[in-house]
Amino acid sequence: MARLYADEQFPRIVSELLRTMGHDVLTVQEAGNDNLGIPDEDVLDFAIRDNRAVVTLNRRDFIRLHRANFKHFGIIVCTNDSDRQRMITQIDEAIASQKSLKGKLIRIVRPAS
Repeated sequence: MARLYADEQFPRIVSELLRTMGHDVLTVQEAGNDNLGIPDEDVLDFAIRDNRAVVTLNRRDFIRLHRANFKHFGIIVCTNDSDRQRMITQIDEAIASQKSLKGKLIRIVRPAS
């Protein structure tokens, strides 16, 4: 299972549900890094230091960070999906399909309505 770091905007319920699937999820809030205006670069640096992949709804900024630095433990960018079960299933399946998340950018996109 994956070690994940959920950024500040990532839905807390999705983090909790990913834990029930066996993933080790640390949230920005649990790490004491919420409401501090921490730049995305620092969020990624924290995840790197803790050997975690970032999971985020902030697609644009984290895709940019991935392109600038492949030396991370994975970045999972998601489209927000009100169907939380579908969202966690997509994330879990994407993680399971990878031998390693290291240096990878994974895109989770909700199906078109």
